[in-house]
Amino acid sequence: MKRMTVVIGVLALGIGFCGLRNWAEAKGDEAAQIKKVEQHIADSAKARDLDAIMKNYPPGDTLIVFDVAPPRQYVGADAFRKDWQNFLDTFSGPITYDLIDLNVVTEGKMGYARMVQHVAGTGKDGKPIDLNVRVTDVLQKTNGRWLIIHEHASFPVDLASGKADTQSKM
Repeated sequence: MKRMTVVIGVLALGIGFCGLRNWAEAKGDEAAQIKKVEQHIADSAKARDLDAIMKNYPPGDTLIVFDVAPPRQYVGADAFRKDWQNFLDTFSGPITYDLIDLNVVTEGKMGYARMVQHVAGTGKDGKPIDLNVRVTDVLQKTNGRWLIIHEHASFPVDLASGKADTQSKM
């Protein structure tokens, strides 16, 4: 009888650990999916593919974005699409768009990604553009797809000068 109790206990622990492992793997899969969303945006920006970029945001007015470019707040996909178009039109040649320190957390149908985006290239005026933007995205899984429902981009500010520090990676 005692031996049977030990065997049942060991089996229960094994099943529990398998469940935890599957739960951790599922959370890892969700994080990997969000990382793919973020990388898809970066790759689409490099390719200047505005339609591909916008597939990562919900249509309609549910999207809210706080951006570094005026007017600094965009409500809805149409408004943010114009912001993305203005960004892409800033460059005359290839665009560098790298994700630095991408970190993702998920819980159920919600997740967030935070990163520094290094963006560089040549502006239409022939001058180099090279900056680091801090970005936090809030994502919601809808119909099996992760979409960015809120985005916040910023630069740290040099308090002495009051100017944005576009080179900082923190």
